[in-house]
Amino acid sequence: MINILTILLAIFAFGFLIFIHEGGHFLFARIFGVTVNEFAIGMGPRILSRKSKKSGITYSLRLLPFGGFVAMAGEDDESEDENAFYKKAVWKRIIITAAGAAVNILMGVIVMTALVFATDKLGSTTVGEFITYENATVSSEEQGLMLGDRITHINKTRVYTDRDLHYELTRQGVKPVSITVVRDGEKVVIEDVTFPQMEEAGTVFGMRDFKVYAEEKSFANCIKHSYVRSVSTIKMVYDSLYDLITGRYSVESVSGPIGVTEVLSSTLSEAETKKQAVTDFVYLVGFLSINLGVMNLLPFPALDGGRIVFQLVELIFRRKVPVKVEGFINFLGFALLMLLIVIVTCKDVAGLFVG
Repeated sequence: MINILTILLAIFAFGFLIFIHEGGHFLFARIFGVTVNEFAIGMGPRILSRKSKKSGITYSLRLLPFGGFVAMAGEDDESEDENAFYKKAVWKRIIITAAGAAVNILMGVIVMTALVFATDKLGSTTVGEFITYENATVSSEEQGLMLGDRITHINKTRVYTDRDLHYELTRQGVKPVSITVVRDGEKVVIEDVTFPQMEEAGTVFGMRDFKVYAEEKSFANCIKHSYVRSVSTIKMVYDSLYDLITGRYSVESVSGPIGVTEVLSSTLSEAETKKQAVTDFVYLVGFLSINLGVMNLLPFPALDGGRIVFQLVELIFRRKVPVKVEGFINFLGFALLMLLIVIVTCKDVAGLFVG
C-alpha cells in the first residue's frame, strides 16, 4: 500500500536522479561555453524560478516532479547566439549529450560500491548447502551438482559472485542449463541441469536450490564485488529490454513512476529491520540511477542516445544534419515517449485499484 512516506521518498529519489542527470549536461555545457537559458527540475508549469543576474540562466522547479531539462541555445533550432549548442565542435556536443547518462551510471556505481563495503558478508559461487523447496520435482544435487563445487559458468555466461550467479539462474534457469564448475582442481561441465521454477506477474523464473559459502571480506574482494554488481546491473537493464522485446516479459511488467513507487512501498514494508529498509532503498536508488543512464543512451529520438547518433553521423561523414530536421525527429520521439508514459501511468493507476 502506497503511503505518504513512500510518495515523499519516491519524489526525493526521482528528483535527485533527475537533478544529477541534468546537472551532468549543465556542467559540461558551462565548461564548453554553451549558452544555457534554463535549468529545470520537473515538467509542466513553473512553481518556483530564479534568474541569475550574472549568467542570465533561469533555475526553475516545475509542477510535475518527474523529468527535467537543460535548455541550451541552438539545441533544437537555429540560433544567432555565437555560443549556441549546434555551433560547438561535434566532440564537445557528444560529451555534453552523454554527460547526463554518464553521471547517472557513475552514481549507480558509487551506490553499489558503498553497499558492498557496508555489507557484513560477501557471497562466493561455491555450493555450501542444498535447499529443498516444497513441491519441487527437480534438484540440482540429484543431477550432479555437489557440495564444494565452485561454479564458474551458467551456460556460456561467466559468473564471479553470488549476485550474478543468482541472477543468471533466475533468468536462464527457466530451461535446462549447463553448469561449469571447478571440482577438486578440475573443470567439470554438468549438462542439462533443471532447476525449480516460480511464476510472478505472468513471468517464469528459475530458482536457485542451494546456498553458497561466504568469502573473506577484504578490500580487493570488495572492489571485485562492487565492479561485478555494477556491471551486472547494467547487463540486467539490457537483458530486461531484450526480454521485453522478445516477449518473455509482457507490457504489463513495464512500470512508470507510480509503479516504481509501489515497488518501493512493498520493498520497505517487507524489510525486517530499519537497516534493511535503508539498504533496500539505497539499492533501489542505485539501480534506478543506472537504469536511467543506460536507457537514456538508447539510440531513440529525443533520448540522449538518439542525439548522439546524429552527432556521430556528423563526426563520420563530416556533414551536419540540418538542425530543423534533427529537431523535428527529436520532437516526434519526445511525443512518442510522452504517449508511452501516459499509457504506462494509466496502467499503473489501474493496477492500484485492481490490487
